[in-house]
Amino acid sequence: MATRTQFQNSSEIGVFSVLTNKYCLVAHGTAANFYSVFDAELSDHIPVVYASIAGCRIVGSLCAGNKNGLLLPSTTTDQELLHIRNSLPDEVIVQRVEERLSALGNCIAANDHVALIHKDFDKNTEEIIQDVLGVEVFRTTIANNPLVGSYCVLSNQGGMVHAKTPVREQDKLSNMLQVPIVAGTVNRGSEVIGGGMVVNDWSAFCGLNTTATEISVVESIFNLRDKQATNIVTDMKQSLIDVL
Repeated sequence: MATRTQFQNSSEIGVFSVLTNKYCLVAHGTAANFYSVFDAELSDHIPVVYASIAGCRIVGSLCAGNKNGLLLPSTTTDQELLHIRNSLPDEVIVQRVEERLSALGNCIAANDHVALIHKDFDKNTEEIIQDVLGVEVFRTTIANNPLVGSYCVLSNQGGMVHAKTPVREQDKLSNMLQVPIVAGTVNRGSEVIGGGMVVNDWSAFCGLNTTATEISVVESIFNLRDKQATNIVTDMKQSLIDVL
């Protein structure tokens, strides 16, 4: 299921949160409602952690991770690093990265197997991403934009990219990632997919402005539809046909 929410008055919830199959980071701040939405959906399965990076609440833009690890910019304070490290499962590697392009969340799109990264990352950064996240790494663009983390969201089930991504490029990405890819929008037409939503293998959170049609596409490509509910409807239809 996909859930709609907002951080204070912003629907750019991907800027203020990070979601993986092992943990969720949520911006530290006054938005208790924002935290409670994640907590209600996820707390039975994974830790939901209040966090800040370099004193900022834009944790989704500044860090990137998957079930294996979490990458933080060099501006992260020792106290923040310690808090995050202590709050996450022991097997998750948390590491600071010395990188000029410090908005890592905007420059990296990753699932548990593959990462797409900004073309101008240092070679050293590429190797750290490979080691910490345990993924195969590809330097690429999305619709000619180098900010792959802003214009692409991935899970192990599928991926969504900038609405103007050509079909040929979608096919190339799909082959690279080995998951289905679709071009789409969130938040009533926003092409900044990474800013407007976060997703893992069983749940997604979108900005409050996301339309029912956009939600439908998200649930379809990330395979989030409740299969049990679908089976119930199918069974009901079959029993009605039998009765008739």
